[in-house]
Amino acid sequence: MDCILLRHGIAEDREVWKGPEEKRPLTKEGVRKTFKAVTGLKHLGIQPTHLLSSPYTRAWETAQIAAEIFKLDADIQVCEALLFHRAPADLFPVLAKFPKDSCVICVGHEPHLGEAAGVMIFGKTADTLSLKKAGACGVEFAGNPQAGKGILKWWLTPGQLRQLRPN
Repeated sequence: MDCILLRHGIAEDREVWKGPEEKRPLTKEGVRKTFKAVTGLKHLGIQPTHLLSSPYTRAWETAQIAAEIFKLDADIQVCEALLFHRAPADLFPVLAKFPKDSCVICVGHEPHLGEAAGVMIFGKTADTLSLKKAGACGVEFAGNPQAGKGILKWWLTPGQLRQLRPN
């Protein structure tokens, strides 16, 4: 299984946003840059089979961009395990439900995604791992997704993703 951890794009500033935190959307710039970053992700040759998203608006909007770019047949699935206050290990039972040949994009938040990557790769969180907004990493599992069993395939900033072009 391939697991792509994708952080949501640039959202409205939380100090300026008047609504509830879970409804804070992407900015126009966030939409534009996320579209370009996810297009770069597609140029890596990734072929996602499933798309999971935190229920927060900014993550959901990022997932919608990914679904559009990858022309996914599958619906975006809301995944509470991708909320930033959840334990990174909560994601493993969710991923285990998918076939072993799946490629699952998980759209969420920091610090949760960086912590989840650390648990996937090292079996514990690593304070130095974090994804920038609209950045992503790819982790491969040979068998069932388990702590410490993931292999880091790549880790790219949004700027690096935006620079990728088709071969």
